Amino acid sequence: MVQIRNFSIIAHIDHGKSTLADRLIQYAGLVDQRQFRDQILDNMDIERERGITIKSQTVSLPYTSRKGEKFELNLIDTPGHVDFSYEVSRALASCEGVLLLIDAAQGVEAQTVANLYAAMEHDLEIIPVINKIDLPSADIERVKEEIQVELGLNPEEALLCSAKEGTGIEDILEAITERIPPPKGSPDKPLRALIFDAQYDTFRGTIVSCRVFDGSVQPGDTIRLMFAGTPHKVEEVGYFRLSRIPQKELVSGEVGYIIAGIKTVSDTRIGDTITCDGNPAPKPLHGFKEVKPMVFSSLYPIASDDYLSLTEALEKYKLNDAALTYQKDSSAALGHGFRCGFLGLLHLEIVQERLEREFGQSIIMTIPSVQYRFLLRNGELVIVDNPHYYPDPASIEKSEEPFVRASILIPERSMGVVMNLCLERRGVNIQFHYPTPKRIEITSEMPLAEIIYDFYDKLKTVTQGYGSFDYEFMGYRDSDLVKLDILVNGEKVDALSLMVHRDRARMRALQICERLKDEIHRQMFKIAIQGAIGGQIIARSTISPFRKDVTAKCYGGDITRKRKLLEKQKMGKKRMKMVGSVEIPQSAFIAVLKSENE
Repeated sequence: MVQIRNFSIIAHIDHGKSTLADRLIQYAGLVDQRQFRDQILDNMDIERERGITIKSQTVSLPYTSRKGEKFELNLIDTPGHVDFSYEVSRALASCEGVLLLIDAAQGVEAQTVANLYAAMEHDLEIIPVINKIDLPSADIERVKEEIQVELGLNPEEALLCSAKEGTGIEDILEAITERIPPPKGSPDKPLRALIFDAQYDTFRGTIVSCRVFDGSVQPGDTIRLMFAGTPHKVEEVGYFRLSRIPQKELVSGEVGYIIAGIKTVSDTRIGDTITCDGNPAPKPLHGFKEVKPMVFSSLYPIASDDYLSLTEALEKYKLNDAALTYQKDSSAALGHGFRCGFLGLLHLEIVQERLEREFGQSIIMTIPSVQYRFLLRNGELVIVDNPHYYPDPASIEKSEEPFVRASILIPERSMGVVMNLCLERRGVNIQFHYPTPKRIEITSEMPLAEIIYDFYDKLKTVTQGYGSFDYEFMGYRDSDLVKLDILVNGEKVDALSLMVHRDRARMRALQICERLKDEIHRQMFKIAIQGAIGGQIIARSTISPFRKDVTAKCYGGDITRKRKLLEKQKMGKKRMKMVGSVEIPQSAFIAVLKSENE
């Protein structure tokens, strides 16, 4: 009889999760050498280009242990970046154990600790694995000490491997079979299966990835999605083995897919429970926590005719990315669009790139912002994430912005520059902790708006790539917030407005003006780019006009002839400026989003 083990790999970003998954797939014989490619589970171009995992992927690995027992090992791969922690929580809810991967050179980092706590919340069996032992800079004894001191795990139970060279892979597979408990649940109970992912197929509708906890499901059954309340007839069930392999049925404990002709994207909700329509389960499974977006930005199609195709693209995209939230929005300058909520700035970039690549959408994004709270003089509390809805300054009693507790792990030598970075970003209550010699953990309370912008990039730069970072939401605190408007040729550009702390307003305004000066094309008249708070101009840059030399035909003669021609030109340019409109290219909007050191 085949035994089942469900496990996941969790780690800090760039500690080798995808490489280890590659080796496990090769060891199980799912792919031959000719068809193999690195990052085999990362099937998006953008994942392969950036070397990061964005989507949870699932694969079933057949394995025969040293004792001769047959196993079906279901691996649910997870992303490592802090922005995709929601994907990690979904994967963990479908497992009984995890491999906690730690880089032998880098050691325990911020996201390692955060993912460990997430696994503990789900009460999972944790197997520490020290990867990259082949590196010259690997320090296994130091990492074992960190596993004991920082993670509170037994360092003697840690497995050693090099995913790149393929050493220690069999030991890991044996540990999975011996230390991770078999799935609980009964095949005789009513069907309960948890949806942890879904993707849209043009021909077959929604393909649902699920973990069956109780009961069984087979083609011909009528299932019901408990949250949506809609019945569907099952066409096909099966396992993921790099491609979909149809099976006669999925039983309790197994991970696989269900195709049931679900044609409308909105019917499928990640975290929903599937049950049998004729014999429903009394209550749904404990789903995933509702995701809370941290960063908000508006999306607009470049051509207003593309609004309907953008609507369809977002509907289909939402199925593959449950963390994205959106609602309809409109702007005087850009027309109809959507106000979207993201988990962070990397998530925002990924959504933008995937919409452009996979759905062929040409879009403009506004400057990212967070949710601010304003208490008005009439006692009303308003929550604003779009500068367009910034209240009248005269009516504001007090304003508040979200704060997070950031924990930053760095080498001791980087302490000074990271301290400066935290203070620059209005960090307060900075504390130090020395988990191991030569490593410092800095804890600081910081405004979320300062972190989402380019904090992670800056941290990596000043620590030569050794700094790691994680944060948790704390709550709202009083802050002096203002609305910064950007004016091009005297006209406000809605998409470039932002809410910002008063102390940072001038710096951000100067930065945006300089960026726009480089991106906006020169005209026949002078273009002023200004940053303003209310009626007060706080920053300005000017784009010089193209200039025709009207005095070229004057060879000598009286100076008044030249003056007359120049005055005539001046009047013409003045008239042109009054009627001329300045077109802002899409590259200008994107340039403003990028950090100032790029």
